[in-house]
Amino acid sequence: MIAKPQYALTPSDLEVLLALARGGSLARAGERLGADGSTVFRALQRMERGLGQRLFERSRSGYIATELATQLAEHAEQMEATLEAARASVEAAPAQTSGTVRISSTDTVLHGLIAPALKPLKASHPLLNFDLHTGNELISLTRRDADLAVRATKRPPQHLVGRQLGPIRVALYTAKRGGVRDWADVQNERIDWVAPDEALPEHPSVLWRKRHFPKVKPRYQVGSILSALELVALGLGVGVLPLFLAEERRDLLRLSEPLDEAETELWLLTHPESRHLRRVATVYAHLAEHIQLR
Repeated sequence: MIAKPQYALTPSDLEVLLALARGGSLARAGERLGADGSTVFRALQRMERGLGQRLFERSRSGYIATELATQLAEHAEQMEATLEAARASVEAAPAQTSGTVRISSTDTVLHGLIAPALKPLKASHPLLNFDLHTGNELISLTRRDADLAVRATKRPPQHLVGRQLGPIRVALYTAKRGGVRDWADVQNERIDWVAPDEALPEHPSVLWRKRHFPKVKPRYQVGSILSALELVALGLGVGVLPLFLAEERRDLLRLSEPLDEAETELWLLTHPESRHLRRVATVYAHLAEHIQLR
């Protein structure tokens, strides 16, 4: 009896598998590949028939990689990193660094720190493009969902490399035209507060408020610090805000000195296998130099 030849995986197969592992659905995988979901589905069927086993479990939440698919995705990431390194090595001069750099952060850090720092980079590196993801979760640098992350934390993940950019100092603010004028007014439990919602239960400002004002129940709860800032500026309540954003605003009044207990750190992070890529290294060095904290 002649044994059936083993299925030979191709680089294109690994590219499809990695896109599906990262995207979690046929549609998102197709977006990453520039194809439609049906093309991804046919490629997956071909691989699974050839290998004689499932690569993904189908569920209501999407496609979940099996142990084999996870192992193959790791090889695909290595292939991707090798290809990126090869492309970087044949680029022209450093002044002509090109490509897309994916940066993960929160909307607060993006608007207050990253965007102003990126502005001067446009002139010196006009071929660079940026994919900017904002959210409270730290998306995976290991799966290459992002090349760089700029995050507020005191405990950066150990498998990533990076540098601390400085402390994020915060204070209590109100609207300049609001009814609260000083710290004595803050002691009045009838004033309204603006604060992060339940999605950020461990946020330093939340822990500080619960420690010092345990009876306060915020009237307005929002999903980001940037939203909190805008509501405070409208006079809807007092709130703990970062100095790097609030001190630039003429419509805000600071009610306290910086709150040391609520201070955290800002980190610039990347994956060890990404930091040598020219486009990533260029943006990393630029952000490390130009992000300015108060």
